[in-house]
Amino acid sequence: MSVTGTPAVVSVSISSSLNAFRALKRYARGLTLAEFKCKLELVVGSPASCMDLELYTADDQFVMKLDRDDALLGSYPIDDGCRIHVIDRSGATIGEYEDVSRVEKVEMPDEEYDKRTNTARSFMKRSKLGQYNKEEMQKKEAELEKKLAEEKALAEAIPVGARCEVRASGQPSKRGNVMFAGLTEFKPGYWIGIKYDEPLGKHDGSVNGKQYFECQPKYGAFVKPQYVTVGDFPEEDDGLDDEM
Repeated sequence: MSVTGTPAVVSVSISSSLNAFRALKRYARGLTLAEFKCKLELVVGSPASCMDLELYTADDQFVMKLDRDDALLGSYPIDDGCRIHVIDRSGATIGEYEDVSRVEKVEMPDEEYDKRTNTARSFMKRSKLGQYNKEEMQKKEAELEKKLAEEKALAEAIPVGARCEVRASGQPSKRGNVMFAGLTEFKPGYWIGIKYDEPLGKHDGSVNGKQYFECQPKYGAFVKPQYVTVGDFPEEDDGLDDEM
């Protein structure tokens, strides 16, 4: 499987434990999850600080939890048509945010609003987002984007079918064939799927029920591209722990 370019914006369906409806929205992949939650607050009504997020495929198959507030949205395997489900932990009841006619409209002084701990403002302060630490967030986002771009470039330079050696500091090496290169559903970022020469792997090319490539049980593993060296390596028996 080859690595392809990724659009800067993704179209996803948003659902919530508090509402029966779904909303189709477009979001930049460069948003951090913390920033993404603040935008979702306007869609589902749940406070950003009280959200748990789950990712589902277009046919409603569970993929994974989105649980790293500092991670970029684009570092997860989110494609057009996927659904992101918001689980509310604020204690609100189902439908509470649907009928706005039942909501009492109250204007609150800034001083009192600042004392509350479950608001978007308090969430942004704790997470040092937006105006509360814009420079730091821009720096962090740039660093994450750079890291992801570097990882993608490394993965693109590793051709499927090539012989390779997997190396990590303090670990013996392993040799095998490259079977996969790209994004996965089990963890963010780019991964290289390896079929080892010996039964020194973790699986048969599948993780969490999804088959990325085929090999014998215990011969398959996923490794970060920085640990993979392509070359004319003869078969040999080795070992490494930094795998999925």
